[in-house]
Amino acid sequence: MVSSHRGRLARASARLLMALGSLMLGGSVVAAQTVAVGSKRFTESYLLGELITQALQTAGTPAEHKQGLGNTGILEQALASGSIDVYPEYTGTIVRELLKRTSPDDAAASLEQINRWLAPRGLKATVPLGFNNTYAIAMRQADAARLGIDSLSGLAKLPQSLTSTLRPGLSHEFLVRADGWPGLTQAYGLKIDAGRGIDHGLAYKALADGQIDLIDVYSTDAQIGRLKLQVLRDDLGYFPRYDAVLLMRASLDDRALKAKLEGRLDNATMVSLNAEAEIDRRSFDEVARAWLASHSATPRDPGEAIAQGRAANPFDRFVSRLLAPDLGRLLRQHLILVFGSLFIASLIGIPLGVLACRRPALSSTVMALTGLLQTIPSLALLAFLIALLGTIGFMPALIALSAYALLPIVRNTHAGLQSVAHGLIEAGIALGLRRAQILRKIELPLAAPMVLAGLKTAAVINVGTATVAAFVGAGGLGERIVSGLAVSDTTQMLAGAVPAAMLAIVVQFAFDMIERRYRPASARKRP
Repeated sequence: MVSSHRGRLARASARLLMALGSLMLGGSVVAAQTVAVGSKRFTESYLLGELITQALQTAGTPAEHKQGLGNTGILEQALASGSIDVYPEYTGTIVRELLKRTSPDDAAASLEQINRWLAPRGLKATVPLGFNNTYAIAMRQADAARLGIDSLSGLAKLPQSLTSTLRPGLSHEFLVRADGWPGLTQAYGLKIDAGRGIDHGLAYKALADGQIDLIDVYSTDAQIGRLKLQVLRDDLGYFPRYDAVLLMRASLDDRALKAKLEGRLDNATMVSLNAEAEIDRRSFDEVARAWLASHSATPRDPGEAIAQGRAANPFDRFVSRLLAPDLGRLLRQHLILVFGSLFIASLIGIPLGVLACRRPALSSTVMALTGLLQTIPSLALLAFLIALLGTIGFMPALIALSAYALLPIVRNTHAGLQSVAHGLIEAGIALGLRRAQILRKIELPLAAPMVLAGLKTAAVINVGTATVAAFVGAGGLGERIVSGLAVSDTTQMLAGAVPAAMLAIVVQFAFDMIERRYRPASARKRP
């Protein structure tokens, strides 16, 4: 009888998880046929991801943009697992970072040769967009003039007394890439400590504020001219060409993308589009839609200009971003992550709390293990789960959030059961009740307020932690925070942080209401 009940519970749990996954994907069969477009966490990649998505949609192909999934390694894994179908990439990155080819001849490989190398992986690089976005090292023009340098060789020849005063602020990916800082220092003999990594979107502001002196840039970055930066000449030709292309699964039909995007974006155009997002603070969606409209027969929506004018001042712009059309989708995804993980954590955590109470010898071990999960950095745990599961998105995020929710549930279940008067348990035994019946009819009902408090704590914590899920394409309100971080747009970050904070308050209030119902009658009558 017990095994039959457990089997039904397992099947019901599996059906619930399948339903949650379906809701995350949009809740329809069509969603399974939707082209998933990925992007990295910097302005240009977001914009190109939007252009790809909207180009497919205008051609009649359902497409979804999974924004800001992370670095090259994560996007490569997402392509290999089928979590995404296409994302914007650069030939130099494909050759050196993905294919691990480091010879000078390989760096100059043609697109045809690159595709021959990619074929065994079931991938292809296609739709050359028309611009070369190479890596470069930049510093303030005033500092370059003071030091008398305009090239990387000049930087390398500076005496140690001068280079030791320079404070680099290099992006995390550039610090570890095969074509990044390690190879660059070796090629030029640079004797500069790399320092700590910094997000690419924040590096420009830190440079402008005088907190750092040297950063890695992309040649199409909008901030280079605005901040009057000196891009140090790569006089030894270390960096290969980084021609923008679309890296996709070999089975994906690229004809619509070729018709709308191939060769349409030169360097000047890309700098201009990046500036619209970073400097003019227009959303990626809006910038992409306007560019596609101006390069097709589709007229631009006249209401768009009106909306843009209304959002001219900071408050109106914040309200516009806050109430943007994606709010419902992001809120739904966020709620599914929070309550899906809470459901799984309660299925595991409550029995563990019971076990810890019934087996005192195991109590410290159970508490230590659940506490250990809380100490693992969220991004590290997500990266581990991506490698373990071989996929990005919903499932790694759901499992990670379930792990983080365990500690308060286990601890409060254990504490609630411990607080039950021993005399009540003895009375149950005297009445002939079995241990399972005593647990179900006496201990758990009396411990319910404490268990609910643990569930409330876990839920509120996970509302905030779930924002990190956007880093692996799981969606939620964190999407806005991540995209705002990429362009140092405080308004965009607040448009994600404010509803997340409000959601945490609503969740706490809802659990408070439930707790009152389970509070003993004597306690409810107290003033």
